[in-house]
Formats: sequence, C-alpha cells, structure tokens
Amino acid sequence: MGWLSDPLIRAWAWLIGLSAASTVLAAAVSAGWLAGTGVTIGGAAILTLAWAKAGVILSRYLGLAAAPFWHRGFSIVLALYAILLLALYLIG
Repeated sequence: MGWLSDPLIRAWAWLIGLSAASTVLAAAVSAGWLAGTGVTIGGAAILTLAWAKAGVILSRYLGLAAAPFWHRGFSIVLALYAILLLALYLIG
C-alpha cells in the first residue's frame, strides 16, 4: 500500500475527515440540535476544526513540515489568530 505512505494523500484524507466533521457539526447547530450553550460550543468546535485544517495545509501542502523554524512561526501566528477569532465569537 504505497499510496498510504504518501504524506499528501494522508493530508488530503485528514482534510476530508475534518471537513466532514465541520459539516456535520454546522448542520447540527443549524438544525437546533445544540440548543442554548451548544451553539457557542458548536461554533468554537467549528473554529477549532478550521484551525486544524489550516495546520494541515500549512505543514503538508505548503511544505512547512520540512522547515521547523517557519512551521513554528506560522503555527504561532495561526494559533493567535484562532484565539482572537474565538474571543470575538464568544464576546459577540
């Protein structure tokens, strides 16, 4: 199974899985299955999944996994941005 060892194929599979989880969660929030505080938790979870997808894209598709210094820098900036968005979501 040589195709399973390809990092781009594994990254693609992770992105498909994370996107499916985001879609299911968004549908649950939209349908009102997560009434009350679940909407806030659902939104935070969707943002977390988006953060994970961005991390996969940066490390695998842009090749930052091969450059630890740049990968760490982009990961820190991405984390700060995700935290800012989460704070704005929770405030608003």
